[in-house]
Parts: sequence; C-alpha cells; structure tokens
Amino acid sequence: MNSYQRFIGAAFQMLITILGGVYLGRFLDEYFHSTTPWFTLGFSLGSIAFALFALIKSLPK
Repeated sequence: MNSYQRFIGAAFQMLITILGGVYLGRFLDEYFHSTTPWFTLGFSLGSIAFALFALIKSLPK
C-alpha cells in the first residue's frame, strides 16, 4: 500500500469520527431542547480528541 493511501485513509477516518461526534451532539441538543449547545460542543471536542488519539496510536514507532 502506498503511503499516500494510508494518509488518505487516516484523514477519512478522522473526518467520519469528528462528523459522527458533531451529529450526535446536535441530535442530543435537539432532543433535550438545549438553549446552549453543550452536547454539540462536548461531543465535538471529544471526537476530535478520540480521532487524534487513534491517529497517534496508528503511527508506526
């Protein structure tokens, strides 16, 4: 596998993870009728942290 394919795969994995966190946070904000988007903020930041952690773990040593 070429190195650029691996990086494109990692980028798509990060994108899907972050978008999933944002979508889940927006869904929960709408479900609980939140006036302040705390769920969106929390799940967005959490999914970014998780995506970065997964990327770092997948890097070769």
